[in-house]
Amino acid sequence: MITIPYLTALTTYFSYGLLFAFGQFRDFFRKIFDWWHASNLQGYAPICLGLEDFYIRRLYLRIQDCFGRPISSAPDAWFDVVERYSNDNNKTLKRTSKITSCLNLGSYNYLGFAAADEYCTPRVIDTLNRFSPSTSSTRVDGGTTTVHTELEECVANFVGKPAAIVFGMGYVTNSAILPVLVGKGGLIISDSLNHNSIVNGARGSGATIRVFQHNTPSHLEKVLREQIAEGQPRTHRPWKKIIVIVEGIYSMEGELCKLPEIVAICKKYKAYVYLDEAHSIGAVGKTGRGVCELLGVDPADVDIMMGTFTKSFGSCGGYIAASKEVIQYLKYTCPAHLYATSISPPAAQQIISSIAVILGEDGSSRGAQKLARIRENSNFFRSELQKMGFEVLGDHDSPVMPIMLYNPAKIPAFSRECLRQNVAVVTVAFPATPLLLARARICISASHTKEDLLKALEVISKVGDLVGIKYFPAEPNKQHQEQITMKLE
Repeated sequence: MITIPYLTALTTYFSYGLLFAFGQFRDFFRKIFDWWHASNLQGYAPICLGLEDFYIRRLYLRIQDCFGRPISSAPDAWFDVVERYSNDNNKTLKRTSKITSCLNLGSYNYLGFAAADEYCTPRVIDTLNRFSPSTSSTRVDGGTTTVHTELEECVANFVGKPAAIVFGMGYVTNSAILPVLVGKGGLIISDSLNHNSIVNGARGSGATIRVFQHNTPSHLEKVLREQIAEGQPRTHRPWKKIIVIVEGIYSMEGELCKLPEIVAICKKYKAYVYLDEAHSIGAVGKTGRGVCELLGVDPADVDIMMGTFTKSFGSCGGYIAASKEVIQYLKYTCPAHLYATSISPPAAQQIISSIAVILGEDGSSRGAQKLARIRENSNFFRSELQKMGFEVLGDHDSPVMPIMLYNPAKIPAFSRECLRQNVAVVTVAFPATPLLLARARICISASHTKEDLLKALEVISKVGDLVGIKYFPAEPNKQHQEQITMKLE
């Protein structure tokens, strides 16, 4: 739970209130001017209407240069950012031919596989020459190649489940699977900060949805106990099935799931566990097998394991790993398997090759070195940010570390100033986070060197002082302390 300092909350509310008031004032005059001009859509209801449209026009467009920045290279430790300009106060942005080499602190390239790799890249090129970029078919028609079969076996063995099924998009993996697993008469109990793909999948299922406080097992047990006692709405019949959905690492908080406690509670109340490991698989654990390995949970105790290939494996798509019966059922019923184009064969080969490197099957220790490096980089960077006085969310070992910004004016100020000093960061605001909890999300990679991290820390510290986001007192420098001690002596 994030506790906003009183003064910070007050100034943030005031800033949004000011923006809202001026926006409404401008909209009032806009309606007057529009009334005098004929419209080709007279009699039609406006397609874009409501507070979301107001937020986009009056708040988001002011700072949209901080989002969606195009790049012209692989998302490695350093990448090329294409410069843009606007002639209409940021309503539209035009690309230039200029590029700037920036330190990449925004991509999910946790293990560094998104760039060219000595083991993965040649095999991906061979697969491209053999199978072409796309199968141009669904899995049940002509879209299943030997690479897809090998990938599913590889993923199942890697995560420790009997079987797996893969999809071409990570978001769809959640949003298309949940309506197949549970429907009317079922109960979904979801963490309050679960990803939007889980939220939309749960809504589309038709099941009853209940939410428990973020990463709070005691509240989960309370909700489970109450819902089991009450049963289904109106009829009070027992639930057909209960599924508890959590994430391994929460993408906007950088926090590790309290999986051992949650699994124990679900066992007690006979509820299924659905674990989303989009940000944790490959990135944490001694051999990269995610939060189950890191926290000492037997994969057999997690009924449905979901993950994506876009973060640690440098590819695209997602997977579901479970029992053979569940996977077979999904292959017969899941629309993402029946109707969507299968994952690109070169992308599938990239995943197979990267897993081979992680497990040391390439004949080297590069995989173990990458895992050690991302753990060391993440813990070093997090501790240094905290020492500087930043409010940093997340847990030890997590490569995701949000820096709280809060105030709307500090979102563009932090992003633009970092870019000016050749450090590319991702800022996150509403609707991806609550309105008051804007943040910059730093993603650390195994490809970052110590020099890269020191440069990033230097820039972020300077910008933090300039923007005013060091909400806690900084720890005094050790050398400075020693000099003071010597003078006192």
